[in-house]
Amino acid sequence: MTTLKDYPTIDIMNHPKEVRSEQAGNPFEYREFQIMLETTFKAMNKPSGTKTQSQQAPASGGEKPRERVDPLAGHADTASCLQTMDELGYSHISVCATKMWSYYHHRDFILNYPIELVHEAAGESGGRILGAASYDPFRITDSLKEIDRAVGEFGFNYVWFHPLSYGLAPNDRRFYPLYAKCVELDIAVGMQVGHSAEVLPSDCGRPMLVDDVAIEFPDLRINLSHTGWPWVDEWCSMLWRHPNVYGDISAYYAKSLDDRLVKFMDSSRGRDKVLFGTNGLGLRRCKEEFLNLDIKEETKRKVLYDNAVRFLKLEV
Repeated sequence: MTTLKDYPTIDIMNHPKEVRSEQAGNPFEYREFQIMLETTFKAMNKPSGTKTQSQQAPASGGEKPRERVDPLAGHADTASCLQTMDELGYSHISVCATKMWSYYHHRDFILNYPIELVHEAAGESGGRILGAASYDPFRITDSLKEIDRAVGEFGFNYVWFHPLSYGLAPNDRRFYPLYAKCVELDIAVGMQVGHSAEVLPSDCGRPMLVDDVAIEFPDLRINLSHTGWPWVDEWCSMLWRHPNVYGDISAYYAKSLDDRLVKFMDSSRGRDKVLFGTNGLGLRRCKEEFLNLDIKEETKRKVLYDNAVRFLKLEV
């Protein structure tokens, strides 16, 4: 009988809260995340008798706030995260020093993790935590300097960014310096596509808007993160048509994946191009649900591990 440990796994999409929950702060103080708890994350936002890191999101109508279950609870420290990884068969987790602009307030950040926090966790993990930088198109020069440092000094191998929180499409001119930098450093880049779970502009998340980028940067390895829903057909088309475009299924539990996506992933068109990720929604649950999908064994092993090795150019 096979177990979770029998399937080597790389989580391509995660955040500092997975490895250092107390230092990662509480994004639910921002209005975008509070609304998300009442809408797209409603099923995970249950009253609980135990206090969680999400603390208390305001209830509607002036009612007394309820304690919430934090769907992004993570681990207290790197050691406990590594223990879970060992139990569940994760070889690596890519953790991003995520930046997200507060579109609601048009100021500050929803998230702005320091690269040093991720670097420290990566060092504690013996290289099993992979560092990913992020990008702010409103501060291009500063962002590029930070990426240079993250890669050159800290050994990061990836940049993941969130164009929707800035209200910009991925083919906006302000992202092109990032793409050129990633080609220069020979590292991969990933971005959110599809709608935003938070109340952020979503039309700029259409996967086909990356067409220009994939054509103009043929040597750039691109990950279209978060399935592209509701434009799943566009997402599948991008992965199928462009040799340098991949896509991850993070931010969705496997049982809720669109049937079109599952069919594409399990076909010869998509089996080599789809990446596995959790987005912090639980290392165990995300993997268990994925392995329970009615898909080929070859597909499971490629999506869980092989494709990420190739995408990130890992030496294993």
